[in-house]
Amino acid sequence: MRAMLLVNPKATTTNQRTQDVLIRALGATVDLTVEETGYRGHAAHLARTAHAAGFDVMAVLGGDGTINETVNGLLEADDGEAATDRPALLVIPGGSANVFARALGLPNDPVEATGVVLEAVGRDRRRTVGLGQALWDGQSRYFTFCGGLGYDAEVIRAVEGMRGTGLKATPARYVNTALRHYLSTDKRHPAMTLEGPGIPPAEGIFMAVISNTSPWSYVGPRPVCPTPWASFETGLDLLGLQRLGPAAMVHLLSQIIGTRETLPSGRHLAQLHDEKEFTLTAERPVAYQLDGDYLGEVEKVTFRSIPNALQIVV
Repeated sequence: MRAMLLVNPKATTTNQRTQDVLIRALGATVDLTVEETGYRGHAAHLARTAHAAGFDVMAVLGGDGTINETVNGLLEADDGEAATDRPALLVIPGGSANVFARALGLPNDPVEATGVVLEAVGRDRRRTVGLGQALWDGQSRYFTFCGGLGYDAEVIRAVEGMRGTGLKATPARYVNTALRHYLSTDKRHPAMTLEGPGIPPAEGIFMAVISNTSPWSYVGPRPVCPTPWASFETGLDLLGLQRLGPAAMVHLLSQIIGTRETLPSGRHLAQLHDEKEFTLTAERPVAYQLDGDYLGEVEKVTFRSIPNALQIVV
């Protein structure tokens, strides 16, 4: 079995010891090629190279952003390929949240996760998962666990700005930034409308969370589950907030923090489950993110479910 391992040396919890342990262990099990990512988009380029070269497995030691790039590189030239026609993905959590890896059931500690994935490699244990796809302004991008428009993307934008100054994207930094940014975000003039095939239009949306699985995110060890029915085996889910006032936010947070099986309740929530496609349109540019990666401001995004898109060694 030929495998390429991508290592993001700047990922939040990656260190040389973890890299050495993983490289030695994987190298003893498979025919391993190791590459370090050096710039934005490099993981996608390396994944395309591995696909073209016929590698069996694409392994990633990094955070959700590196995994997202890798997935898009693997699927970029998709011309009707089945999941089995492209390299399988193997992930080792190395970022701050590691939502995708944890949603797959992997330990959040990279050394512990290495032991789990080595067992999966030895048994050739695989799982096929669905992905989400976002289309906007002539662009297309796949996502593994979530997308968002509005307030949550504004918070991610602010944290990415801090990372640009050398600060790490820790859970505490996200929480503190979210609390500070809440005071300045527009809570009076909602911009977005939701519509789609067979979906009654919903207007007046301040913030939209689009999910391909659950949890949506984590606050330290605690999952945040605004769309608890979302899974890799179903279509996309959505939670839209039509109020951002303090009372509405406190009521919502009390329902979504921690492991949940029931949907949030409230008169000012727009909710979708297991949908193939829907579109969010904004009357002014709004912040936009996929898999925790800020992508700028948009006025219209269409989201689609892509079932059985990728094999995971897990």
